[in-house]
Amino acid sequence: MSNPNNKVLVEAVNLVKEFDIPGGGFLAKNKSVVHAVSNVSIQIMEGETFALVGESGCGKSTLGRLLLRLIEPTSGHVKFEDMNINELKSHQMREMRKKMQIIFQDPYASINPRMNVLRIIAEPLTTHRVYDSKAETREKVAELMQKVGIRPEFINRYPHQFSGGQRQRIGIARALALQPKLIVCDEPVSALDVSIQSQILNLLHNLQDEFHLTYLFISHDLSVVRYISDRVCVMFLGKVCETGRTEDIFTNPLHPYTKFLIDAVPKPDPFLRKENRQLLQGEIPSPVNPPAGCRFNTRCPYAKDICREKEPEMKIADNRQVACHMV
Repeated sequence: MSNPNNKVLVEAVNLVKEFDIPGGGFLAKNKSVVHAVSNVSIQIMEGETFALVGESGCGKSTLGRLLLRLIEPTSGHVKFEDMNINELKSHQMREMRKKMQIIFQDPYASINPRMNVLRIIAEPLTTHRVYDSKAETREKVAELMQKVGIRPEFINRYPHQFSGGQRQRIGIARALALQPKLIVCDEPVSALDVSIQSQILNLLHNLQDEFHLTYLFISHDLSVVRYISDRVCVMFLGKVCETGRTEDIFTNPLHPYTKFLIDAVPKPDPFLRKENRQLLQGEIPSPVNPPAGCRFNTRCPYAKDICREKEPEMKIADNRQVACHMV
């Protein structure tokens, strides 16, 4: 884990993102929308690893892209170093992008197969005209390759000549090229073998210490999240359920959904596997037509009438934030 300070680097303020469902044309009445992110407010401290967890389709990746302004919010805004990035003009945003980068999930799809390693890693350097000469650019690329564990003599090789783990290292080197402050790691190890996952996680940890990086780590693998993160934010159907320090979340989860997620993690001890564990029942509600009140109420065994009628407000409890009427 890292050593975060008390300075807020990036903040989401009442972020909402809705995607129109194609069909019917712009004159169609009662358009349907997907409620991907619904009134989310979070703060990420400088130097920390802040993890977003939840089931597939809960809005994790959409929130990550909103924080980088890769997509525009329906409402709300994002503050980076106390600056509202949603108000920036295109040339201002171009400068801001030097400070924020992303590592994608699929190392096979995230890098251009027609480019060699030199061009792939140098792409952000040439786009922002960091160096005046090709020699300086090549020297920087070779240095970045060494940092991520790729031999510099492979600089002219193409992606098909590397394994999945090596390709992800190339993607990490590209994200590091402009010396950003924030890196969004969008499930960076989920497509890799378990043995390679640990290598990449250790690499990310070492790079964070060396370059004073801040990570937004998006994942559905709670064992990975517990290993690498300082704080955890649990999402369900576009809403934040619970946010707190990693150990607090894992040792004493307060929101019922968080409890179910942690209880579903496979246990390596064969004797503990026989313990009776509560597992979630039923299907996830549709993000097109989310339930009234608490969005988890249709799957929650503890739901009361108030849960079906009134949306819970985020409250402070046991050194964390939790949105649940029962807490």
